[in-house]
Amino acid sequence: QKNVLLRVHRIMNRLRQMDDILLNAQRQGRISFYLTCRGEEGSMIGSASALSLDDVVLAQYREQGVLMWRGFTLEQFTNQTFTNDLDLGRGRQMPIHYGSRALNYHTVSSPLGTQLPQAVGVAYKKKLLKLEQEEQRQQLQQQGHEGSNKNKVDGSISIVYFGDGAASTTDFHAACNFAATLKTPMIFFCRNNGYAISTKISDQYASDGIVSRSKAYGMAAIRVDGNDIFAVHAATKAAREYAILNSEPVLIEAISYRAGHHSTSDDSTQYRSIEEVTTSEKMNDPLRRLDLFLKNQNWMNDNDLAIIGNEERKAVIKAMEHAERRPRPKIDTMFQDVYKSMPLNLLLQEKNLHNHMKKYPGKYD
Repeated sequence: QKNVLLRVHRIMNRLRQMDDILLNAQRQGRISFYLTCRGEEGSMIGSASALSLDDVVLAQYREQGVLMWRGFTLEQFTNQTFTNDLDLGRGRQMPIHYGSRALNYHTVSSPLGTQLPQAVGVAYKKKLLKLEQEEQRQQLQQQGHEGSNKNKVDGSISIVYFGDGAASTTDFHAACNFAATLKTPMIFFCRNNGYAISTKISDQYASDGIVSRSKAYGMAAIRVDGNDIFAVHAATKAAREYAILNSEPVLIEAISYRAGHHSTSDDSTQYRSIEEVTTSEKMNDPLRRLDLFLKNQNWMNDNDLAIIGNEERKAVIKAMEHAERRPRPKIDTMFQDVYKSMPLNLLLQEKNLHNHMKKYPGKYD
């Protein structure tokens, strides 16, 4: 639909502007780390737009577009990257390790692949809950209370995002085997962007990509052009419906290209040519492809595109400047949120920390 596509286009522009501006902020020393998803926005927004908010997302680290589509604001993104007092993680995670309980988005963790078996656990819990709800409904029907149980039977999934590099971890094998054996309703979404940091895919595997592994696990799978937002949306929608209907996992391999460096700690010119990057962007950039589609439909023109880009750029800068001016989280929050009641060992650590800071007041502000 036109209105949905225009929102997709707006979010993709916002994501591109946020990535560019926060990348530059890191280069200026204003934040410690950043990582863009340039060139992969089609995979992120295309898949996110096919999901329900009840579906639980377990991301790797390059899926900020999924979270943005769900409603995470520029203020929330910049509060996290600048680790201020409004950061939902209270400054205890490095930048880009987002999370939102309200949006069913598990907090990102740095170790590669850990989210894969965790997502199977989420989906297995959903399966058990659905079986329990169906059993309760049948019991009520047998007792003649057909309309008594108004609780909706759960029809949601978990979706786990990972890169081609994470598919080389042992967690990938364990997760796929558990999911296929336990028949959990979920999607494995592989972003095959050509590189695992500096390791190109030809040095990672000799098989036909990641999707070919699904047959060994007895899992349904599909490969899709990750730069075609329509194809990604359609594939994810079909995979979600299949997972719910059959209570089984589905593997999606989205073929894309990482146009940016792996992160701000990486210089990709050391292992690939600039010409390779520019050629890919010219031919495959998902935002450019969507721009052309909207122009061909006479829904946008060059002036409209420039206005949207400028509006989103200003919005990102405004959010960033506000986040940068806010204070850091209070030191007491370092010990909170892990236990309902703080145990004695943490109480002692907190006391020792405060005593240490009082002893050296000039070292702490």
